Amino acid sequence: MYGKSIELFLVNGTADSLITAELSNWNGEAIKIPRTEVLECNRNDIKGAGVYFLFCKEDDGEDAVYIGEAENCLDRLKQHLRDFQIDKEDYYWNAAVVFVGRDLNKALIRYLENRLVDIARECGRYKVLTKNTYKKTVMKESQIASMEEFIDNIKILIATLGYNVLKAIPQATNDTKYIYCKRAGALATGFISKEGLTVLKGSKVSENIADSFIRRSKSYYNLRNQLERDGIIVAGVFQKDYEFSAPSAASSVVLGRPSNGNVEWKDENGIILKEL
Repeated sequence: MYGKSIELFLVNGTADSLITAELSNWNGEAIKIPRTEVLECNRNDIKGAGVYFLFCKEDDGEDAVYIGEAENCLDRLKQHLRDFQIDKEDYYWNAAVVFVGRDLNKALIRYLENRLVDIARECGRYKVLTKNTYKKTVMKESQIASMEEFIDNIKILIATLGYNVLKAIPQATNDTKYIYCKRAGALATGFISKEGLTVLKGSKVSENIADSFIRRSKSYYNLRNQLERDGIIVAGVFQKDYEFSAPSAASSVVLGRPSNGNVEWKDENGIILKEL
């Protein structure tokens, strides 16, 4: 894998305002724009055809995203604001990330939208709010190859802008060192990954939920409930690998109570995580 050169431009001089991001030797562009700046925006680049991500926080704290396509992305973002005002949409997004390109047309952006929605759902890091996508786009083989390369670049730039919505859950390798969380009927296997700790498919969580879990670790309690609603935990068993942001988040969800992941996770010899 070769290195990549990315140019980030803070349009208004601050990181919490409009940002553009470009890769060298690529005709696409990413534009991150806060919700509060959309109505006053009049940039020509964001008026192009492309795909966009609307990033939200659900009431329970879960990350959510709406992925869409438009022939004029700025007009579409403004339409989302109007739809929210008249209750046609019930999610409140804080920031949008738009991807435009010189050669994009309706067929290509429909293809991109469909693929990006599928990838985001497969990754499972964000709740995907997009209901339907157009799946009957007919494209030449060369166009598909070009759009898959476009998607690869979207993955790089959207992660650079701080969103892991298209980042796959880390996979174990032959060199992976496993750690275990065993207590109160729970038996989970995991490993330390770049973003935290990944719990493996087939891991079993405790059936019991401690009262203190709700009182002292409500965010982790809500996370466990969300994983059950999303089908990641079914009948007390992980149905797929899932990456937690920290060892304590993983152990608390597994044990159904507040816990210190640096102590609860141990290797096969019983050595606790903080001593490994």
